[in-house]
Amino acid sequence: MKPPHASIVLAAAAGLSSLAGCKPPPTDEALLSEAPQPDRTFASEPLPSPESEGAMWARSSRGPDRIVYGIPGQPALLALSCDRGAGILTVTRISPADEDADAMLALIGNGHVGRLPVDATGIGEDILWQGSADAQSEQWEPLAGPRKLTATIPGAGMVEINPSQLPMRLIESCRAES
Repeated sequence: MKPPHASIVLAAAAGLSSLAGCKPPPTDEALLSEAPQPDRTFASEPLPSPESEGAMWARSSRGPDRIVYGIPGQPALLALSCDRGAGILTVTRISPADEDADAMLALIGNGHVGRLPVDATGIGEDILWQGSADAQSEQWEPLAGPRKLTATIPGAGMVEINPSQLPMRLIESCRAES
């Protein structure tokens, strides 16, 4: 003979299974179609590579620890600066960046490849690409040679950089301070 509580449990289980048969369980399709969809954010259209024929490095009016690269009489394309107290070099690609974006800047030339993380950084009213690294890092080696090189950020184009002693001197003096 079965104990009285066993028959109660069996009756309750049978009642629950009959209730489950009344409505089918939800499906993934129903859940996905009714769930609110987040707004999608896309990157801006890629910018063409800027013209750099005749571009050159020059000392910046912002101080002795900063140089800029561009065509004379036009806005600069790049800036390189040293925080002497920390021994840190910062490169700025003077090109619009999407808010909160990040990328890799590839410096290629002089027998070296440097990859430097860059972020969209608010500078004044503009959002530009900027990244920093220890002056001792080998990432800066493409800038420290006597031949042409390129600086590329996906979406911001490729800048062809003509050779100059100015970046080499800034990098060496920044390294000496760290």
